[in-house]
Parts: sequence; C-alpha cells; structure tokens
Amino acid sequence: MASFGVRGMSQNFGIKICCCRVCTCIHFGFITSRAGLLKIVQLGLASLCEGLLIKYGIPAADSIGQALTGFLTTTSYCFTTTAILLACYCFSDKSYGLIRQSLFEVLFNVIACSMYFSAASYMGFACVVWLHPQFLIKPGFWAYPAMTAAYYMGYAGGILHAIDGYLAFRHYKGYR
Repeated sequence: MASFGVRGMSQNFGIKICCCRVCTCIHFGFITSRAGLLKIVQLGLASLCEGLLIKYGIPAADSIGQALTGFLTTTSYCFTTTAILLACYCFSDKSYGLIRQSLFEVLFNVIACSMYFSAASYMGFACVVWLHPQFLIKPGFWAYPAMTAAYYMGYAGGILHAIDGYLAFRHYKGYR
C-alpha cells in the first residue's frame, strides 16, 4: 500500500462506496492534511483577488496603473503554480515526498510571499492616493472598496505562503 510519509494522511485512496473503492487515483488524504488545506485556501484567495482585480480593477486601470498589472501578475503566478502543485500531490503519492522535500516548494513560497506583500503594498498605496479621492466624489465608484479588499486578501495570501514556506522548510530539513 502506498504511503505519503506524512502524519495524519489516510493511506486508503479514493472514495469508499459500500464494499469497494472508486477514484483510487485521487489521494484525498493530502487534501485534508494541513499542507493540502493551506493549498486550497491559497487557491481560494488567489481566485478571489483575481476576480476582484478583473471585475473592478480593469475599469479603473487608468487610475491604478502598474499596481493593477503587478497584482494581476502575482495572483496569476501564485494561482497557477499552487494549482499545479495541488494537482501533482492529489494524483501522485510520490510527488508530495519528492517535491516537498526539495527546495522548490520552499523557494516558491518565499517568492510568492514577497510578491504578494509587494503587490499588496503597491495596491494599497494606489488605493489611498488615486482611488479614495474618486470614491469620495463619484457615487457608485466600487473600485476603491474592491481593490482595498483585494490588497487585504493579498496580505493574507502572503501570510499563508509564508506559513507554507516555513512548513516546507521544516519538511525539507526532515523535521516534519
């Protein structure tokens, strides 16, 4: 029987229906682990940020400028890489042990954390300097509250990637 080597992960793969298992290629034990839940929350935050940036940020792109571009780049980079890692870990029990114990996941999370903090700080500056005055004088100008929510979620995403990076570093060093 395959083993993830991570405490608390189920070694029974797939979904148990009556007396048999279906979808045994999916390892639900990873999804319910601490690292799996972190990845899912990271994906959710990146999706929410991306949605807000596209729906409310693009119409206000002439005011926000490069803050919008930088934040869109950060969220798409982090979403794509996290989704690929989550897919690898869910469909291959060997991937978790091989990728997580390498420096890739540590470096990815450190870079993602710094990119989120940088992009969120720049978006916060753009919101205060350029969007807030427009919000005060234009009724129905929803770009300011939406971009404010996006940069707060960006900080949260940065914190989640920092935690994931710390856990990946502990895994890399063998502390688990």
